[in-house]
Amino acid sequence: MAPRHLSAAVALAAAAVVMNPTAVQASPPGTKDVTAVLFEWKFASVARECTTTLGPAGYGYVQVSPPAEHIQGPQWWTSYQPVSYRIAGRLGDRAAFQNMVNTCHAAGVKVVVDTVINHMSAGSGTGTGGSSYTKYDYPGLYSSYDFDNCTAQITNYQDRGNVQNCELVGLADLDTGEDYVRRTIAGYMNDLLSLGVDGFRVDAAKHMPAADLANIKSRLSNPSVYWKQEAIHGAGEAVQPTEYTGNGDVQEFRYAYDLKRVFNNENLAYLKNYGEGWGYMNSGVSGVFVDNHDTERNGSTLNYKAGATYTLANVFMLAWPYGAPDINSGYEFTDPDAGPPGGGQVNACWQDGWKCQHNWPEIKSMVAFRNATRGQAVTNWWDNGGDAIAFGRGSKGFVAINHESGSLTRTYQTSLPAGTYCNVQNNTPVTVNSSGQFTATLGSNTALAIHAGKSGC
Repeated sequence: MAPRHLSAAVALAAAAVVMNPTAVQASPPGTKDVTAVLFEWKFASVARECTTTLGPAGYGYVQVSPPAEHIQGPQWWTSYQPVSYRIAGRLGDRAAFQNMVNTCHAAGVKVVVDTVINHMSAGSGTGTGGSSYTKYDYPGLYSSYDFDNCTAQITNYQDRGNVQNCELVGLADLDTGEDYVRRTIAGYMNDLLSLGVDGFRVDAAKHMPAADLANIKSRLSNPSVYWKQEAIHGAGEAVQPTEYTGNGDVQEFRYAYDLKRVFNNENLAYLKNYGEGWGYMNSGVSGVFVDNHDTERNGSTLNYKAGATYTLANVFMLAWPYGAPDINSGYEFTDPDAGPPGGGQVNACWQDGWKCQHNWPEIKSMVAFRNATRGQAVTNWWDNGGDAIAFGRGSKGFVAINHESGSLTRTYQTSLPAGTYCNVQNNTPVTVNSSGQFTATLGSNTALAIHAGKSGC
């Protein structure tokens, strides 16, 4: 979405308890539910990463940035101001996109596309693919009749009409109640499906009525296609994320907000019942993340600048059985508006400012841990009342996290069969005895993770 769309009120994590909806659709279909979000990566770079890293690591999905033609400019948020539905943005053309989908599929990785269907642009000009446009006129696509009558900016999140009919940071707001608009949006998504796309992230879903989105989804060539909707929770707001669970998954922003607070200011011991126990949506309809492209910039969540704390939060998310996790993978920034290095060309991880969080060894190794422990309940929880925790995932895995300022040595009780396992955090052997116990020393701000899928280092 465009920058600065989160007011202070919206960005605040809320403690309000929401009713758990009936799960209409589970988290991403298949046995691998982790998505690498390669933010503003060119499609050619994504294709290579699917082959070299994502497939081998066990990622089930890759999410790519909006592919549609958009306004020109160096800032990242230009991608979130479409001017046509042609695949003609800075990240690559239709051929590059098709090659990326095919290559990722060959590597066993499914493709989710970030789709911007709530709005068009905020100004006039020529798009990245050569299309001329003005704010309410996109030749061959939309005219002024296709936009909502309210042309003022959204100012009141307690007013449903204001949130869903007015303009998000001045962007031309499509009238998704109109048949023509619904049909045109579905046409764009069907075009992407024809290229083999496996799912969609629906940007700014909160700013469209859930019924409108349901109608659009019903028009798709695959109406049951996976999608996750961006609907940011705000206490007391007129539009709530639970309204959207009938359409598919919904991103649970409180999960990320609260992780920042717990890791920075509270005790990891509090995470013992993280998820529904904190009033969040049902696990089966929730998309979770430590940070995303908006929140890493507005300060509402942790981001790569938090160092080991950020790494441990991602380790926890991947080890903990709640929601379907996204791993945000972006680039260094000092200017929050700055676009991707090299226009999105990634020559190699950890060069030219690319952070490649999905490939950090401590994070990447936990993807296989999550896959190996799928369906296993939390067992053998332990905490020290402070910032050291440990827990098992049935007989399939065990993780310990030390967020204390000093090292910690103790004997852990697991439900694992006896044997030698590999601590995938640092590739050292861990021996579990016949009683399911092992003894280990964890340095400050490090973790240990062992699972049945990896016995030797």
